[in-house]
Amino acid sequence: MNLRVYKIRKAAKLPLRAHAADAGMDLFYCPDKQHALYGTDYCVHPGESKIVPTGIKVEVPYGYMLEIKNKSSVAAKKQLLVGACVVDSGYDGEVFVNLHNVGSDARTLEPGQKIAQAVLIPVEPCVVVGCDTDTLNENSTRGDGALGSTGDR
Repeated sequence: MNLRVYKIRKAAKLPLRAHAADAGMDLFYCPDKQHALYGTDYCVHPGESKIVPTGIKVEVPYGYMLEIKNKSSVAAKKQLLVGACVVDSGYDGEVFVNLHNVGSDARTLEPGQKIAQAVLIPVEPCVVVGCDTDTLNENSTRGDGALGSTGDR
C-alpha cells in the first residue's frame, strides 16, 4: 500500500521507517516560520502541552486511521509524551502532534527533530445500535469489575 504525503513546507520531512519491520513511521518537527506561534526552536516547559507542526499532510485511505504514538526514545530521554492524536481518513489538513512535557526540565525542539511516530491502523466501520435492555456481554465470565478488579499483582 502506498501512503500519499504532501510536504506543506520545503523543510518538512516525509514520515520515515528506520527499519523495514518497524510498525511506526517517524514524524519530525517542522516549524511554520510564517506563523507567529512557532519560531525556529520551540520550547515545551514542564507541565505544558503544545501542538507541534510536522509540515505534512497525509492522505489516509478510507477504512484506516493514522494514530500518532510516543516515540520511545523521546518519551524516555526527554519526557515528552503524545496526547490524543488520531488522524481520520477524511482529514486533509496539516498533521500536528500534541506533546506533553511530563518531566522537570524544559525541552527545546529543533527543526527536523523526531517527535513521535505514526502507525497506519485499519478501522472497521460499524453502526452504533442502542439497546433497550442491558443484555450486553451476558455470557462474560468477567462481570462488571472495573479498575483493579483482577488484582494489582
